[in-house]
Amino acid sequence: MDRSGLSILITGCSSGIGEHVALALHERGYRVFATARRSEAVARLKSRGLEALQLDLDDPSSIRSAVQEVLSRTGGSLYALFNNGGYGQPGAVEDLSRAALRAQLETNLLGWLELTNAVIPAMRRQGRGRIIQNSSVLGFVGLRLRGAYVSSKFAVEGLSDVLRQELHGSGVHVSLIEPGPVRSHFRANAFLAYRRFIRPKDSHWRETYARAERRLTHHERDAPFTLGPEAVLKAVVHALEARWPRARYRVTFPTHLFAVLKWLLPTWAMDAVLRAVSRGENR
Repeated sequence: MDRSGLSILITGCSSGIGEHVALALHERGYRVFATARRSEAVARLKSRGLEALQLDLDDPSSIRSAVQEVLSRTGGSLYALFNNGGYGQPGAVEDLSRAALRAQLETNLLGWLELTNAVIPAMRRQGRGRIIQNSSVLGFVGLRLRGAYVSSKFAVEGLSDVLRQELHGSGVHVSLIEPGPVRSHFRANAFLAYRRFIRPKDSHWRETYARAERRLTHHERDAPFTLGPEAVLKAVVHALEARWPRARYRVTFPTHLFAVLKWLLPTWAMDAVLRAVSRGENR
């Protein structure tokens, strides 16, 4: 596949999956527009040879400005969008405030929706394009203390399924990537969100929160079957370059396992499996 001239806009490139994918696709010959919320991250990405822009998914004006700049630089064209930026809000459902859930959805869902809708017209005009959504194993199963994040990823999956149908015949393909455990800075960002919105001392879950805090703040060995961001890169490349990209890419063993279990098990049994997983990670 001739990748010269193919451009891709990527969100959440300050670290982890976004940074790795941006650098690797740049090496592969793509014209990469790597975005991040903080100006210092944008400067660092530029120092590594990327075309980097500031983009805050919580700010509609920032989204519009970034898209206008990309389309200006590319002459009104954009081959692909990789929606990757976001965070996970920890907390039991009964402890989530409206503000906590709103903040989670603003970044993980509404920002993605607004950005995606902003680039679709250019893709429709050129008769081709790829929209890749970095979802999660928690986009189809739920774990305790992750209700806000789970709700955002379930919603991303539903919107993407509908968008895929609505774009049928346009030449624009929509793919979901469902990683499981992948090495990133996800834990540190989750702890910041936890401190912002959750009041553990007043909660029924305070003992569980104490154990979760240790997990979020202490360096530990990777969870079983954890892969590096290169595993997600492989899925992104296929979604970009395959003639018929898949609707879903399940990246790690836990993602494949939970997909099979959800299909095989009745709800009560699946709930028991998921409760056991939650207990195990917060021992």
